Amino acid sequence: MTSFQLEIQLVAVIVAGACALPGCFLVLRNMAMMSDAISHAILPGLVLAFFVTESLSSPLLLAGGAAVGVGTVALVELLRRTHLVREDAAIGLAFPAFFSVGVILIARYAGDVHLDTDAVLLGELALVPFDRWIAFGYDLGPQALYSMSMVGVLSALFVFLFYKELKLATFDAALAATLGFMPMLMHYALMALVSVTAVAAFDAVGSILVVALMVGPPAAAHLLTDRLDRMILIAIVLGIASAVSGYWFAHALDVSIAGSMAVAVGVAFLVAFLFAPARGLVAAHRRRAHQRWQFALKMLTIHLAQHEHRPDAFEECHVDHLQDHLRWDSGFAGEVVRQARQAGLVNLESSQLVLTAAGRHLAREAIVRD
Repeated sequence: MTSFQLEIQLVAVIVAGACALPGCFLVLRNMAMMSDAISHAILPGLVLAFFVTESLSSPLLLAGGAAVGVGTVALVELLRRTHLVREDAAIGLAFPAFFSVGVILIARYAGDVHLDTDAVLLGELALVPFDRWIAFGYDLGPQALYSMSMVGVLSALFVFLFYKELKLATFDAALAATLGFMPMLMHYALMALVSVTAVAAFDAVGSILVVALMVGPPAAAHLLTDRLDRMILIAIVLGIASAVSGYWFAHALDVSIAGSMAVAVGVAFLVAFLFAPARGLVAAHRRRAHQRWQFALKMLTIHLAQHEHRPDAFEECHVDHLQDHLRWDSGFAGEVVRQARQAGLVNLESSQLVLTAAGRHLAREAIVRD
């Protein structure tokens, strides 16, 4: 592994960690679309700051982009509070307008510099090692490594210092307001952090990967756990794993690094979506299948209990009669009987189903609960 490859991966790993921290709270607040809005809406702020400084490395770009990002959030809140449009519609109105202004400014006035629409959307991680930070004649490494490290530390400090307030404002904003925690202030502080993170990562990875890393790993982590602290840790690990695996996938196929990392994020989410132990699609299917068989067993015991010791018991408790009375096909009825016998709920005596003590108890419980 060359030093350039190591530097690219380090930058990507730090970006993934920095994006995952605020991303967890966005996902829990059902505000994943806001990350997309902010990552696009910051563009005019970057362009205008570039016009002022004529430098892509000026800290004013960070301030300009963050200011426009927070302004986008304020505009969305303003539109939402009119109750004339919903929040998703307000986001859809605000960020395309800001992003379009940025694209027009780039196309009209910044076509000859490294500030084009391709860089805006996809970034170029391969160029990160060439933008060095030289201090007192010493090469200290890529500038993106230090800028993203500072943003990562800022995100970690913010979450650590205001963890209780963020948690309360995320899950119960009304209670947070009652206790004097000012949830709206926490909201705008979080959106400012999202804006700063998006601006810092913008030039290196582009807006698409920023959104993928800010939403994908937290969304996957949310499927894997209900605890916020574990969710944050899992999201960071998934983001880092996606960044590293995406890089080597791009290296093997000679394709876009940012695009490959976004694909890796999507694969990680798909795996969690399918195989998460409690909320995954496979687990949900198994749970529904189990509930179906449990319901069938209850129906069988109730049916037998209702006809037990009655004159029609010989006919009603016959195995073949289940198809007519309960409208089960022969295969399903046979499997239900097999499971009931295996569970010790019924006995089979000369093609007659006889309830056991456990079967009678289950039937009584089912009737009382229903």
